[in-house]
Amino acid sequence: MALPPSDIACLAHKTLKKPPWIRVTLPSGDTWKHVEDILEKHRLHTVCDEARCPNKGTCWGAGTATFMILGDRCTRSCRFCGVSTSPRGQEIRKDEGRAIAVAAQELDLRYLVLTSVDRDDLPDRGAGHFASCVRAVKTGNPGIKVELLIPDYDAAEIAPLVAAGPAVIAHNVETVPAFQWVRDPRASFDKSLATLRAAKALGIGVTKTSLLLGLGEQKPEVLRVMDTLREAAVDILVMGQYLRPSSKQIPVTAYISPEHFEAYAEEGRNRGFAAVVSSPLARTSYHAYEAWKQQTQGRNYAGT
Repeated sequence: MALPPSDIACLAHKTLKKPPWIRVTLPSGDTWKHVEDILEKHRLHTVCDEARCPNKGTCWGAGTATFMILGDRCTRSCRFCGVSTSPRGQEIRKDEGRAIAVAAQELDLRYLVLTSVDRDDLPDRGAGHFASCVRAVKTGNPGIKVELLIPDYDAAEIAPLVAAGPAVIAHNVETVPAFQWVRDPRASFDKSLATLRAAKALGIGVTKTSLLLGLGEQKPEVLRVMDTLREAAVDILVMGQYLRPSSKQIPVTAYISPEHFEAYAEEGRNRGFAAVVSSPLARTSYHAYEAWKQQTQGRNYAGT
């Protein structure tokens, strides 16, 4: 049974000790510094920093990053997320797409991930700017593949994104239905599922979603979500351990072992997901290029 929101505070004193398999790689080396310098030069945000992603050291050390557009203040306030929140976001940067395109050139990227904060304060919730950034990146980098990790857009908001030609559209259901209360009240499992269905219906070839584990969900619930996602024709599934960004967010209920993540990956592959990335530190953009590549080649991918 899901823990009611009113009871979550009682878990604060029961902070779990991190197991040995939760080891975050600290940024180091010349490649990481090169990425950081380029991002600072072009005044760009990354979800790696804003969401305090545990893979920053690994990804930046490999010369990859996930760009976050539409500012760094989210208009929603999810109980598990470390991104700053505000009733209104920042003014849209008109040259943001061009700046990302140039950064992609300088980083020699073949695959780029764009995500954003939620912008409920904008008439189109930022979808038009999202599409313009995709076009700018593809114009400045012929042949590059672009993956989008979008808010819970509806069909009218998704249509211009599909027209811009991304390789993948991702949207995260985040957790099983019983624990959706950890998200902002404006979000829900059904809305997220509608976003993924709409992307497929509008012609996007590959859709993707993520689940955070360790919030208190049970295995039967996770398996039911897998079945629901496959019914919606979702192609790529990512599963990772929820890690508390700070004391302001809800605590971890359980640390899931690597063996259990692998067992979940096998369940996902058996259900027909074209690619499954499942490990304690996995996040939506982790191994994104590898998962897309394996999906297009018709082979299952098991990222760790």
